[in-house]
Amino acid sequence: MATQDKQGSVTYTKVDHAYFEKRGLKRYAGVWSLWALGVGAVISGHYSGWNLGLGQGGWGGMLIATAIIMVMYLGLTYSIAEMSPALPHTGGAYSFARTAMGPWGGFLTGLAENVEYVLTPAVIVFFIGSYMTGIFETPAALQPLWWIGFYAVFLALNIHGVELSFRVTVVVTLLALGCLVLFWASALPNIGFGRWALDIGADGAALPQGGGPFLPLGWGGVLATLPFAVWLFLAIEQLPLAAEESVDPKRDMPRGIIAGMFTLIVSAFMIVWLNPSVAGVGSAALAKSGEPLLDGFRAIFGTGLAKVLALVAVIGLIASFHTIIFAKGRQIYSLSRAGYFPTPLSVTHGARKTPHVAMITGAVLALAVMLTVWFSVGADRGAAIIGGTLLNMAVFGAMFSYIMQALAFILLRQKLPHIERPYVSPLGVPGAILTIAIAALTVYFQLLDPVYRAGVIAVAVWFAVGVVYFAIHARHHMILSPEEEFAMEHREEAERRRAAEAGMA
Repeated sequence: MATQDKQGSVTYTKVDHAYFEKRGLKRYAGVWSLWALGVGAVISGHYSGWNLGLGQGGWGGMLIATAIIMVMYLGLTYSIAEMSPALPHTGGAYSFARTAMGPWGGFLTGLAENVEYVLTPAVIVFFIGSYMTGIFETPAALQPLWWIGFYAVFLALNIHGVELSFRVTVVVTLLALGCLVLFWASALPNIGFGRWALDIGADGAALPQGGGPFLPLGWGGVLATLPFAVWLFLAIEQLPLAAEESVDPKRDMPRGIIAGMFTLIVSAFMIVWLNPSVAGVGSAALAKSGEPLLDGFRAIFGTGLAKVLALVAVIGLIASFHTIIFAKGRQIYSLSRAGYFPTPLSVTHGARKTPHVAMITGAVLALAVMLTVWFSVGADRGAAIIGGTLLNMAVFGAMFSYIMQALAFILLRQKLPHIERPYVSPLGVPGAILTIAIAALTVYFQLLDPVYRAGVIAVAVWFAVGVVYFAIHARHHMILSPEEEFAMEHREEAERRRAAEAGMA
């Protein structure tokens, strides 16, 4: 039995228990599962993707951009660590913005995050295809078969059940970190920093003898490198999407996300320092590579052993691919359960209690985008163009969602100061403001890059289509999901408190 309730410009349907029975999740994750989910989601960015920024600003530009983006993510993760146990729903970013800014704010944030979680695994599987092509020497034209094969396998694992998903996440994350540690230990005796890492000249050309300037393309190069530095941390913010599958989200969510962030900071600076510094590699060559870690292993161990190690290195990419498929399913599920997206997308598997419809739909959409870019850009143009285009599309969606989440944090501090906060951000509002400023700067420099601008504009068009869909259809067919009920109850509470305070004045 369903009844309707109008709240402003949005119409809600109150559904019966059967609706949510078909959309149930299972609790399983503890703090280390959450840590693995956060680190695993990001770790592929330490294997491929970040290195494309070396061509934008050289090694020095990449280092400074990494430090700037680290500050942005610290502001973001501390804000999320405060909001997620206070609002422990699967909606994550959307639920934060919904409570702070109403249905339109929730939808726009959810749509931006949806772009990030659909396209990020697409970027990762593109680089998996690059690694597998290099290892097995298959024709480059067959890369789409690698993409489809990996999607099929890891969709099956994620659909099988949350227990298996988290067990696989912990294992592959530890293996991925172990592979990176092996690379660092192997690289340290084989680096020539000045000769190799600084082998880009002031005009952006490769210097055969190295010894180039620290900032070959100046501060403009640093800023142009920001979108690629994002790849070293992107998706750590997905942890709140596991809130309804966490055993104790109020205790474990802050611990998991903060531990994950500091793990990634150490790993990010190690890979930025060592990978371009390995003798025989260099920043100039790495800037065009789809498999930079494999290039490093080749230079250290030679082609034969490097292939074996690179096959192990693929685990790092798999860790992120697997975990972001998990996040994508929960993100689409939460928006669909509330009616922002078509409600059939939120139906969960009858026995496994996993959002299989959402995960499959997201995968099909991602593959469609990948094939469109593959055939429109041209397979012969290489990883730097195709992977970079997909990467910038994902980063654009992420930056918009970060701005909205940081704004939600500030508004929640103002509107709901008395809400229970099991964890309080030590960076507070200034940290959130830094997040907004750096994210906006990153988007600005994305739009200045003519190579990747078309992909960013395509995402903006997708936003426009989503806004029209919500305005015409979705806002008239909303569902009172847990996120929506929580937001409405606390809005009423805040209004009563403001009225009481005004009466006392």
